[in-house]
This record gives sequence, C-alpha cells and structure tokens, in this order.
Amino acid sequence: MKRIQQLSRQLINQIAAGEVIERPASVVKELVENSIDAGATRVEIKVSKDCLSIRVSDNGSGIHPDDIELAFSKHATSKISDSKDLFDIHTMGFRGEALASIISIAKVVCTTRTKDFETGTRVECEESNVKSSPCGCATGTTMEVKDLFYNTPVRQKFLKSEKVELSYIAEILQSIAIANPDVSVILIYDGKTPVKTSGSGDLLCVLTEIYSNSIAGELKKINKEDELSRLHITGYCSTPEFTRSTKKSLYTFVNNRVVKCPLILKAIDNAYKNMLQAGKYPFVCLNLELPAEDVDVNVHPTKREVRYKNPNQIFNFVYSAILGALSVSSSAPVMPKNETVLPFGNYSSVKDDAAIVQSDDAGNDDDTVYVSHDSFEQIRENQYTSAPKTYRQTPAYEMQVKQIDLNIQSSAVVEEKFNIIGQYRNTYVLFEENEELKIVDQHIADERYIFEKLQENLKKENISSQLLLISDVLALEPQDVELIMENSDKLERFGYKIEKVSDTEIIFKKIPQVIAHVKVNDILADILENLHGDLNNLEEKMLVTMSCKAAVKAGTELNLWQMEELIKKWKTTKMPYTCPHGRPILHTFSEKEIAAFFHRSV
Repeated sequence: MKRIQQLSRQLINQIAAGEVIERPASVVKELVENSIDAGATRVEIKVSKDCLSIRVSDNGSGIHPDDIELAFSKHATSKISDSKDLFDIHTMGFRGEALASIISIAKVVCTTRTKDFETGTRVECEESNVKSSPCGCATGTTMEVKDLFYNTPVRQKFLKSEKVELSYIAEILQSIAIANPDVSVILIYDGKTPVKTSGSGDLLCVLTEIYSNSIAGELKKINKEDELSRLHITGYCSTPEFTRSTKKSLYTFVNNRVVKCPLILKAIDNAYKNMLQAGKYPFVCLNLELPAEDVDVNVHPTKREVRYKNPNQIFNFVYSAILGALSVSSSAPVMPKNETVLPFGNYSSVKDDAAIVQSDDAGNDDDTVYVSHDSFEQIRENQYTSAPKTYRQTPAYEMQVKQIDLNIQSSAVVEEKFNIIGQYRNTYVLFEENEELKIVDQHIADERYIFEKLQENLKKENISSQLLLISDVLALEPQDVELIMENSDKLERFGYKIEKVSDTEIIFKKIPQVIAHVKVNDILADILENLHGDLNNLEEKMLVTMSCKAAVKAGTELNLWQMEELIKKWKTTKMPYTCPHGRPILHTFSEKEIAAFFHRSV
C-alpha cells in the first residue's frame, strides 16, 4: 500500500463537487438560489445548446469587492457564522460549498456590483484559482459557467442527451419559481423561453404561467394554520378528476426550500387514497412553514433532504390540510328551536326582510346566532370580512360566519336546484344545473355515498347487521376457515357474524344490512380476497368492497324519483369527485361548449 499523503485543494474540491454538482441542473439550482438569497426579484438563466455553458444574471444585492475572492473559497459563506446558526437557517444556501465546487469542474467568470460602489468587480476562476479586477456593470451579479466538467470527462460522459438535461433544468426552475412567486424566473434556451414567470407574487398566477390558464379551474386552495405549533401550510392541490401519470407534479417546499420529502409525499398519497385510480397522481404544490429550529436542513450537501423534530405532527398536519381543501361539507347552519328551517337556496317562504337575530340574551340554550337570507347575502357580498352593523357581534356569530365562508360554495351546490333530464343506457343520469349539462355514473356515485356513510358509522360503532334465519353451510379449505376465525373480531365490526361448523365448513349468522341482497357465496369470496391481502388496510378494503356491492348497479332502470334521490345523496358527500376505486363520477358540458359545437353564440 502507498504512503498516506495530503490531497491537493483542487482534487479535494473535485471530489466534493461530486456530491453538490451532479449535472448542469445542479449548477443552475445553486446559482439561482444564491440570487434569491441576495434579494433578487428577477433572475435570468441562459443555457447553451449542449447545456454545458450557463449564464445566470440577477438584480440582487451583489457581492462586496472585499469578499468576492473569499466567496469562491471552500466553506466560506455570509449566511451563517457559528454552530447555533445551523438551527436557525432562513436562506437557501449556507454550507459555502457550491461556488468552490463549481470552479473546480468548470471555468467561471463572475461580474458583480453592490449599490454602494460605482464600479463592479470581475472575477475569473479556473482550476480553483481566482483572479479579480475592477469593471463596469449594473447592480447585481452575473455568473458565467463555461465548459462544465471539462476536467472530469467521465462525469460528462454520464450526462443524458441535451433535451433530457434541459428538462432537468426546467424542472428545477419551475420548482424554484413556484416556491418564490415574487421572483421573476426566465430560462432562455436556443432563443426560446421554456420557463418564464412574471414575479407577480401570486402563486396561482405563477402556476398558470408555467402550465396554462385552464389549470386554475382544477385546483383547490390549501391554507391551514396551527398557531400553537407555529405551523402554516399554503398552496394548491388538484381535484381527483385532474390527474397526472407521474409524480413530477408534486411540488413540496419547506420554508420555501425545494425539498424531496418522503414524509410529505406519504401524507399526500394517504390524503388521495380511495380517490385516484392506480398509476394516477394528483397535482400538488404546497409550502410548509415551521420554526427553523424544528427542522434540520443540514442533512445532505444538496439540501433537498430534511428532518423534523416532530415528524408525526407534520404528517398529520399536511394530511389534514389536503383533506380539508378537497372536502366538500354540506352542513347548513342549525336553526334555533321553534324557528322555521330555511336551508340555503330556498327562501321563498321568507316574508319579513328583517334579520332574525338571537343570542344568549334572548333565552337560547346556546350561543348560535341566526340570520335570514338577506343577511347571508350581505355577508357573501362583504366576503365575510365584517358583519353588518344591525347584527350583534358575538364569538358565536363570528364562528358561524367563518363556517359559512368555508362551506358556502359546497352548501350552495348541495341545495342548488337541478333538473333531472333522464337516464342513458340505464347507467348514466343526465341532469341540468347552473346552465350546464351534467352526466353522473349512477353506480359509482352511489358507491361514493355508501362508502362515506359506512366510514362514518364505523367511527361511531359497528356497522349494522341483519340476522340470517336461514343460511347455507359453505365449504372451504381448512386454512381459509382458520383465517376467517382468526379475524372474526375484525369482521364483526363490519357487521359479519360467522360461525365455524367444522374444519372445512362455516355458516353466516349475520351480514351487513347494506349488502343483505347479495349472495353469501359472493360475500365470502370478497372476504377471503381481502383477508389474503394486506391486513393493515383491511378496514379500507372491506368498506370499498361493501360499498361496491351495495351500490345500484349499472344497467338498472331508475325512475325519476330514484334518480333525483341518488343525485341528492351524492351531493352530500365530502369527496364527490371519484368513487373509492378512483374512477371519476361526473362529467360536465358547459353551455358554451355545446353551443360552440353547433356553431352558436352564447
């Protein structure tokens, strides 16, 4: 074995660069994040056709001329000063590795000026050597990286095609632009701009600039805050009807940092469970804000991995935030005793325009305040930000207004009058609502309603059963009989009571009421299929199977009343988008779309 020797600075930097700079996209990420840390509101990235030369210009604060050479040294940074700062990170960069790594594998020219100096500084870096000289330039910084991996040909050989490398760069910049909607990000490649955002500060505007205007109608807003834990999550998630074939549209940020967080991704998966088909993924972009001391971003040189002080709390917070954004609540405010119930959307019986206002002073048992239709309309117009002077300001009133604010759209949908047109192929219910033609699959709409009702019942108590006075003795393999007996307690929660007759025979004593019409042989086959699978998800699978069996079947003729009841029930569900298997329930045709087909103007 050779004798131990000290490696050269250049070789040390090249080895370290392997962790930080994987490909051209890594260079873009590090330089753009530096620009954002410098307070830039506009960042322009120009990439050569082979993606090996990159120019990043910003209008940030620039680098002080006395610090410019030090900036390219290993572990030199302006963002932290001692070990305590590692637990209070508020910048994208802090390790002081990126620039030193880049100049070890590329030729770099940096031009920079701060607002306090009339002239700027030009720095040329090659083979980790730095030379500076004065020059004229605008306030901000321009980094020109040329001949990337010129002295590490093996690394260059492992790069993908130009188009693939460009796609990696575009993905990184899209993520950064979404995480920082107040920063204009422009990518220029071969005279085109694959990525261009205005820096308007509006996240939805940035999403439409990156994708298209049509995406706005497919997204639900996420905004959840826990003041006690100082957690706040914002962003958008798509309805289950709007899906992608890959996970590339899952944008996750922690304190505006682009991260790849398995914990958050798992929370997203769980939130969309029973709403998406296999192989389909939602569009989600969310930013989790939490105290810097509760998250560790110093896990990996790329700074894309994070660890949390309370991972379970983070998981539940993200999960509930997404479910809250997707959930549609149909609950109308409870009316006081001895008052006429006036559900949303039906105020024809109101004769007096005066507000109905009651509180504790009026002798009620609770603090709930009730107002008439006109009052709610006024609240709607004022966007619930302030109450009319005629109404008493009480905590209960404010709480009610908040509830209306959260649920008004869904409540309006539930109570909105619709007109049943008929049934197509004894499978699809057609109805008219809000000047739109809507088509609902009767089986999966009913399946969604039953699934949610079973879920609610299971949380409170066991699912209702029906006693079987007469039941066939069913023959099984001995191992299947034992499997059923081992899980008899679990099955009893779902409304089943099964007794063992012999080592190869069982008999049903009770079955769930919702599937009382289903043959016991079919029920048994479903039970065995679920028990032979993952028992951790047994509850979910049992409910999905039961709701599918109980729902009205495709091909079943329904009368007008049955169709109307089916639609009403479906409209009360919290997740009316898809069935538990992930199939879409509703398809809508707008009047404009229909008129355009017939060349009519609306």
